[in-house]
Amino acid sequence: MKLCKLGLIALLAAGIAVIPAGEGSAKNVYPKNVPAVTLNNGMQMPQLGFGTFTLKQDVAVESVKEALRQGYRLIDCAQGYGNEAEVGRAIKESGIPRSEIFVTTKINTNVMREGTVRQSLDESIEKLGGTYIDLVLIHWPVEGKVEETWKIMEEYVRAGKIKAIGVSNFNPHHIDDLLKYATIKPVVNQIEMHPYMTQYDVAAYTVKRGIRPEAWGPLGQGRLGVVDDAVLRSLGEKYGKSPAQIVVRWHLQRKNIVIPRSQNPAHIAENINVFDFKLSGKDMKTIDALNKNQRANPKNDPDNFPW
Repeated sequence: MKLCKLGLIALLAAGIAVIPAGEGSAKNVYPKNVPAVTLNNGMQMPQLGFGTFTLKQDVAVESVKEALRQGYRLIDCAQGYGNEAEVGRAIKESGIPRSEIFVTTKINTNVMREGTVRQSLDESIEKLGGTYIDLVLIHWPVEGKVEETWKIMEEYVRAGKIKAIGVSNFNPHHIDDLLKYATIKPVVNQIEMHPYMTQYDVAAYTVKRGIRPEAWGPLGQGRLGVVDDAVLRSLGEKYGKSPAQIVVRWHLQRKNIVIPRSQNPAHIAENINVFDFKLSGKDMKTIDALNKNQRANPKNDPDNFPW
């Protein structure tokens, strides 16, 4: 049953989760039939995007340009990755209108601790084209610094310099704490999710609060051997797809936003060609059963991280 417009507004105002059914929204407005999900502020965001962690200098530029050529329109970067300028350059050189690309960056922990969040945001905006950023996330929940940082982010939204704000690596209690004082609700919670670290509990709580879960490290960052798993290889043979494509499809059917990363053009193309098949419910559960609660890096604990 569709909610009427007034009913939807009332639910959003009350903080009740309103997540559209299906993989994304009803519209496939991006190339390669990439679905667009509707965020809690009404913005549309591609459900499948391109991650840039570890990509530096010319490799970052060329990889992002290749991703854009292949049809990706969500590009994820971060202050801490040291590649915002390269992402901005790639977007400019791609020839694709900036308005057709959804860019995410993240505020680094050091600027939160140093009290230089405003300066860092101004620098990020300049590196990423000089006009606006679609989505800015708090990269990690730095104890004692989240509220101050969030209020600054809200200022930038009101000034039109940032379109949406969200969080990354937030556990349920971090989300609850933020919602006590936030006047603008996070649209996304970007967390580590892959077949060895499914995080169904955190993702479900994120959805309950009306926030979209987004998977970083969706293939295990190449550290855990996820794409070499015998179960995923067997499923790949069954569907005529690579193990990586099986995993990306699993994320999409979980209704996660997902941002696989690669600098290999063949893999970049492979990771977006996942809309011509669907995993059965049984096979989804088979992948779920691979969970080990294993992080790509044991230090990636939102309640106890060293950076």
